[in-house]
Amino acid sequence: MKRIAVIGGGISGLVAAFQLQKHRERGAEVDYTLIEASQRFGGVIKTEQVEGCVLESGPDSFLTEKAWGADLCRELGLEDQLIYSNDSDRQTYMFVEGRRVPIPDGLMFMVPTKFVPVFTSPLFSWTTKLRILKEWFHKRSADAGDCTVSDFIARHYGREMVDRVADPLLAGVYGGSADELSAQSVLPRFVEIEAKFGSLGKAMIAARKQSLGGPNKPIFTSLRNGMQQMVDALVTRIPQTARRLNTQVEQIKTESGKWLAVTAGRTEEFDAIVLAMPAYAAAGLLGDAPKISQQLNATRYSSSVTVALVYDGTVRAALSPGFGILVPRSEGLRTLAVTFVHNKFSNRAPEDRAVIRCFLGGSRDELVLEETDENIMTIVRRELQQLAGIDATPLLARIQKWPRAMAQYGLGHTGKVAQIREMVGGIPGLALAGNAYSGIGVPDCVRSGSEAAAKILADLGMVVHASGAGRTAGT
Repeated sequence: MKRIAVIGGGISGLVAAFQLQKHRERGAEVDYTLIEASQRFGGVIKTEQVEGCVLESGPDSFLTEKAWGADLCRELGLEDQLIYSNDSDRQTYMFVEGRRVPIPDGLMFMVPTKFVPVFTSPLFSWTTKLRILKEWFHKRSADAGDCTVSDFIARHYGREMVDRVADPLLAGVYGGSADELSAQSVLPRFVEIEAKFGSLGKAMIAARKQSLGGPNKPIFTSLRNGMQQMVDALVTRIPQTARRLNTQVEQIKTESGKWLAVTAGRTEEFDAIVLAMPAYAAAGLLGDAPKISQQLNATRYSSSVTVALVYDGTVRAALSPGFGILVPRSEGLRTLAVTFVHNKFSNRAPEDRAVIRCFLGGSRDELVLEETDENIMTIVRRELQQLAGIDATPLLARIQKWPRAMAQYGLGHTGKVAQIREMVGGIPGLALAGNAYSGIGVPDCVRSGSEAAAKILADLGMVVHASGAGRTAGT
């Protein structure tokens, strides 16, 4: 019987443990323990049900096009609980020069694919509109190398596109800055398009034409009672005897071909270990692998604060339609984004309630975590009045601080991850998982956890046959 420790009970660790459990049920001779330092599983996924409202403290959904998230939900028996964003009502605003400006139709992330809406929009100056035309003739740049997102977008559309679109979008998704994030790591599809075709706009328009006539997939997927449903379903599939909360692993080390996990007053022996945690936390445990530890420590993280607010039906009736508002840093506000949750998804609030989420922090405002909850509420209420015209007192509020939660994919990130994978690949019985490597979204973490479990099983020579019999390779 092989013993495996999965250290970290966020979504990646839960998925890794779930994969091990499935193999065990099919006959694989594995025994595993899921170890979490905090008092709950799920990491940044956290849902609260209050007075008929679904309040998310972490991610409220995941991208539909990344199938790993929905596939896991289906495997967990949650297919009938999947819900999709109300894309027919989708409209997002940029807050520019003190007013809300609708993002024009056809702007795919930050690439214009419809000229009329873009050229009639007040979001862009005529200088940028001319750059959009000129971009149609952009030449291929196969040997451009890695660069920041701001440099990449600016060479296609100019700095205004960076400041008014790219940077606010990335602040909302990554909690990062376009001036620091790697285009190769954050926008790999666009980098590939530039290398093959040159013009982003021309390639994206061609792709749209090819997709015409096919079904339009909703952009976002969630669960009827919140993202916590995914966590709860995973936890129920992992036996209670294999789950351990409130257990801080202080050190791991190797001895005589085994892995030793040291907790308070206890040392346990394992054949393999999955470190499903932030890169800096994994680095702190890998004292016996200094080169890997050094690379992991090089990954920066940003922090965030989410504020969920519930208002009455008067506020809901007065709000603009659409999903919410993005705020460029040039506006001088601390709020990065506002989501009208009741518009984005059905079943998030009764008809006489509005649910609004505000996001603060990111790589440019780490100090917001030092503010008291009272000060954060003062900031949010003042800025919501500017952004959305809301001056009513919320019926209730929930504030959640997430320190060092979002990995920042800076220049050279792709190469660094390749080096980490190569080094870890040479150490039998060790696997890493989490949002520090190949994507920060929930589906990316699902894939990361699955791949970590597969790596460990392969290292241990475990082969699970279709018949369900689990054997060691060679037997």
